[in-house]
Amino acid sequence: MENIKILTREQCNELLSILKVRFEKNMHRHKGILWAEIQAKLETRTDKLWSLNEMERTGGEPDVVGHDSVTDEYIFYDCSAESPKGRRSICYDRVALESRKEHKPENNAMDMAEAMGTEILTEDQYHELQSLQKAGGNFDTKTSNWLKTPAEIRKLGGAIFADFRYGKVFVYHNGAESYYGVRGFRGSLRV
Repeated sequence: MENIKILTREQCNELLSILKVRFEKNMHRHKGILWAEIQAKLETRTDKLWSLNEMERTGGEPDVVGHDSVTDEYIFYDCSAESPKGRRSICYDRVALESRKEHKPENNAMDMAEAMGTEILTEDQYHELQSLQKAGGNFDTKTSNWLKTPAEIRKLGGAIFADFRYGKVFVYHNGAESYYGVRGFRGSLRV
């Protein structure tokens, strides 16, 4: 049976309420953007609402971080303080998962993101996300996140991830098959 990606009216209303409260609480992330315009767009895109619900359900706390005036799309990122809890202890992609002979994680970041209808943050998006955090706190001071890895690195068996330590964003590399209890991924979604 195929997974039905539709929310009930009640679920939609509950999610929109959560997103609106988060939006209003974090106006520094989306200056000059009006919630009414976002809500109107979301109400016509139930597929995007389902993806946002998946981001929320897995602990991502999605929020608007920008607007693309060329495509007229609002951009959401996972804005939880640490890597989303429901998306940790995973390797990078299916190839990495299948290459593990023992102690395989339950899933991988790329497949999870695709199933959720989202994209994994790129290195540039991760730096952008970190610049949006209010003074006095940063994202991922105790966790890390897989980032969309350039093909030339992935072909060599590696993948990149990032975190925030010592007042700076660090981007590292690791074998794509590795996984840790504090490493997950952050997603992005355009609506």
